[in-house]
Amino acid sequence: MCGRFTLATPAEIVAEFFELTEAPALPPRYNIAPTQPVVAIVIARASARRELRNLRWGLVPSWAKDAKAGGSMINARAETLTEKPAFREVFRRQRCLVIADGFYEWMKLERRKQPYYIRMADDNPFAFAGLWDHWEGADAAPIDSCTVVTGEPNELVRDLHDRMPAILDRSHYDRWLDPRNEDVEELQAMLRPYPAAKMKAFPVSSLVNSPANDEPGCIARMGLFD
Repeated sequence: MCGRFTLATPAEIVAEFFELTEAPALPPRYNIAPTQPVVAIVIARASARRELRNLRWGLVPSWAKDAKAGGSMINARAETLTEKPAFREVFRRQRCLVIADGFYEWMKLERRKQPYYIRMADDNPFAFAGLWDHWEGADAAPIDSCTVVTGEPNELVRDLHDRMPAILDRSHYDRWLDPRNEDVEELQAMLRPYPAAKMKAFPVSSLVNSPANDEPGCIARMGLFD
C-alpha cells in the first residue's frame, strides 16, 4: 500500500519537471497522510492542457451516498482496476498524476516497525499513477478526490512491504493523463514496478508515525539503532 508520502521539492523544480506553465504555491510537506490534500495533475476539459489541482486523498466515487467512502479508498490495486465499481470508470477516463518526491514504508522488526523513506536516486520528484473523481452531496460541499494505484513491489521495496505505489515513467505521463486513451492493456503496462536501480531507501525517525508531525526531521536518515 501507500499510506504516507512527501512533496518538499521547490515549486520551480516541480513546474519545470512536469512542464507546467507557472510555478504553483507549494509549501513543503514531509508527512502527507490520507484524507489530506495532495497535489495532482489532471487534463483540464476546457483547455485540454495539464492543470494542477488539490485533491483530497481517498477516492469518493461520484455515485457514493456520502463522503465517508473516501476513507477506505486511499489505494487502488492495479490488478483489479477494471473490476472494482469504484475504479472501473475513472480508470478509463479520469486518471491523474499524484506528485511526490518520496514515500514511506515500514519494516517489521522483532519488537517494532522501522520506517523507511524511499525516493529517486537522483532526488527528482516523480508521479504516482492516480485516479480521481468529483462528488457532490445534497447537504455537503463538493469534493474532488483521488486514490493512488499500487502494484507489485520492486527489489528495493520487497523487503519492506508486499505492495508499492505505481510510479509512472516520465515518458508515460501524456498517455496516462489523456482522457481519450481507453487502451486498458497499454495503461496496465504502465503500472509495472518502477526500476529499483533508479531508487534509494534508508531508515528514518519514528516521527513519521504520527501524521501530526510534518517537518524535515521525518526524512532525516538514521541508523537502525539510533
